[in-house]
Amino acid sequence: MLNDRSQILLKTLVERYIADGQPVGSKALQHFSGLDISSATIRNTMVDLENLGFVASPHTSAGRVPTVLGYRLFVDSLLTVQALDQPTMSELSEQLPIDSPQRSVAAASQILSQLTQFAGLVQSPRRHDLLLKHIEFMQLSERRVLLILVTNDGDVQNRILQTERIFNDSELTEAAHFLNEYCAGKTLSALSHIVQSELVRLKSDIVSLMNAAVAVGAELTRQNDSMVIAGEHQLLGFGDLSSNVARMRQLFALFEQKTALLQLLDLGNQANGVKIYIGGESGLAPLDECSVITAPYRVNGEIVGTLGVIGPTRMDYERVIPIVDITAQLLSTALSL
Repeated sequence: MLNDRSQILLKTLVERYIADGQPVGSKALQHFSGLDISSATIRNTMVDLENLGFVASPHTSAGRVPTVLGYRLFVDSLLTVQALDQPTMSELSEQLPIDSPQRSVAAASQILSQLTQFAGLVQSPRRHDLLLKHIEFMQLSERRVLLILVTNDGDVQNRILQTERIFNDSELTEAAHFLNEYCAGKTLSALSHIVQSELVRLKSDIVSLMNAAVAVGAELTRQNDSMVIAGEHQLLGFGDLSSNVARMRQLFALFEQKTALLQLLDLGNQANGVKIYIGGESGLAPLDECSVITAPYRVNGEIVGTLGVIGPTRMDYERVIPIVDITAQLLSTALSL
């Protein structure tokens, strides 16, 4: 809705403020905008932009800074995002292990934090719809049994069970055979129902093994409500945030508690691509001076989680957006192999 001159000046103001962190005056706008207009014309345009809510004037300076509305217009309409070069993408791909989903997720959060110098967060893959592929029980010692559970995405979970009695090899084989026959190809959340409905057919002495498998399935299902966060301490290096001690305490409490962040990331699961929350748009008070950039990631084409970064609103959106987007694509590839 702004004319071309106003858009150019707003874009220039946001870019200079991101670069320098200082209110931007008319002389700087005249120099960096490339427009052949007078300082008086620029000042009049700034007044118009301020009246529209896109910029604000700090009390200590004649220059202006972007508001959340100004950042939003900049991100939605004025930003030119540059694609990451191929060498950088290849380097990122090499940093993502493909041997286990847990390591891939942890590495993705570290990559996001290292490249952006912000807090990187990755929601653990949704596991409610994961299917059981195979189960084995292996004797370790007289009262210790190794439970090996393999899901359809290739994830292998090992649990050591402390048993009340000694199981022989035939009993372990029988328990594994039952689960593989009746539960393979079913969701982890269905394990309990299947086992309970078939208990009358089971020998009472292997019921404890069945229940142990059910417990592991329930644990993996609950992992949907978890996330990995890396680099929270990076935010202490930004004066925009660290100068407000009370707000930083709230922010770190948010990182520690995680529930509200998980709810925010859940919204990203409904997006087709990158989603950006600026300041109060997140609906979380501790993030009022932050921006959150998220992107969903997939396993075999299906969205299973969201990753992103949290940093100050004065961030280099042009650089950070493609980092988040590409990391989501690379994590999708790593988890789908």
